[in-house]
Amino acid sequence: MRLKHIKNADEIILLSPYLISNPTDYKGKWNTLFNNNNPIEIEIGTGKGKFIISKAINNPNINYIGIEKYSTPLVGATKKLESIKIDNLKLICFDAFNINDVFDKEISKIYLNFSDPWPKKRHAKRRLTSPSFLNKYDLLFKNDKIIELKTDNKDLFEYSCVTFEEYGYNITKIDTSYLDEYTTEYEDKFISNGVNINFVHVEKK
Repeated sequence: MRLKHIKNADEIILLSPYLISNPTDYKGKWNTLFNNNNPIEIEIGTGKGKFIISKAINNPNINYIGIEKYSTPLVGATKKLESIKIDNLKLICFDAFNINDVFDKEISKIYLNFSDPWPKKRHAKRRLTSPSFLNKYDLLFKNDKIIELKTDNKDLFEYSCVTFEEYGYNITKIDTSYLDEYTTEYEDKFISNGVNINFVHVEKK
């Protein structure tokens, strides 16, 4: 699905109190920004924010950070939040390739929802479940390493399950017709069109 460019998107999202414009300043100390020591969960590729906003509203004792590379979809997220006050949610516009510049041993769970499948073999390293990214994630977790993946792409799903296991993760739940309480905008569209959602939950000590 192609993103429609929004003029002045960078300026628009900067006006939101949820947008953290200097995320690298909080590396290793995000708990001070939330002003508590609750678990921190992140979504990489948060898009327009439906999933993570719902998570934050319904789980006030968990802190959430939505990470999105592009400012255009974050405009949608900030608009959703204009009339809502949520103390346990932050958004950052940042490329996950450099995620180790932002977090250090402070994350409890990572959500990967409908990530770009990068189908060509020569682009495999760009997949968010490639060994290069799993190596980056290792440095983010506070204790046990927990990742949840949802995708409509069968090839990405199969690739990810293999790389998780090869990297030492245990698959504790897997479902190829998954219905989630918390959905993304993409997910709603896929489900309405009869597309199956693939889900896997993995953990590593």
